[in-house]
Amino acid sequence: MKKAKLKPVAAVEVLKLDLGCGKNKKAGFTGVDAIKFDGVDLIHDLRTKWPWRDDSVDEAHCSHFVEHLAADERIHFFNELYRVLRNGSKATIVVPHWSNERAYGDLTHKWPPVVGFFWYYVSREWRDANAPHVPLTCNFEAQWGPTFGPPWTFKAQEAQQFALNHYINAAQDMVATLTAHK
Repeated sequence: MKKAKLKPVAAVEVLKLDLGCGKNKKAGFTGVDAIKFDGVDLIHDLRTKWPWRDDSVDEAHCSHFVEHLAADERIHFFNELYRVLRNGSKATIVVPHWSNERAYGDLTHKWPPVVGFFWYYVSREWRDANAPHVPLTCNFEAQWGPTFGPPWTFKAQEAQQFALNHYINAAQDMVATLTAHK
């Protein structure tokens, strides 16, 4: 009996991007920034067309970058993010929480701050029903919430919610997980 030869299969390269990584590239990710900091693998201005093919990125991470973009640049960012992510791929976006002084203290941050209500806009279904004038073309399922600093980190959820409603600087960041639906 003659044995069949197996044909070689090309390995699929996993592409994970840390967008606007600055000096703090996430381990295992390709670091992308407009400035050549240590750890940056690709110098690229994310306000221009991104160099990756459609549906070629498996995961994206972006920490403390989006708040530096103006409104039209944010639209471009999320449209490009959607274009390059594969269907079902996830992106983690971290921005300063709007109620934290860090959202306003850095003079390079653009107005308005990124707030929780923004994440509704990245859903095509929600936009079609409520904001068809917004030129986003992405379609993400979004989940988001605040992170807390001391002394709120280990408090009960009710105490954290009270702090969000009554105190500045209780929340530090807002973390959103976006899943691309194509």
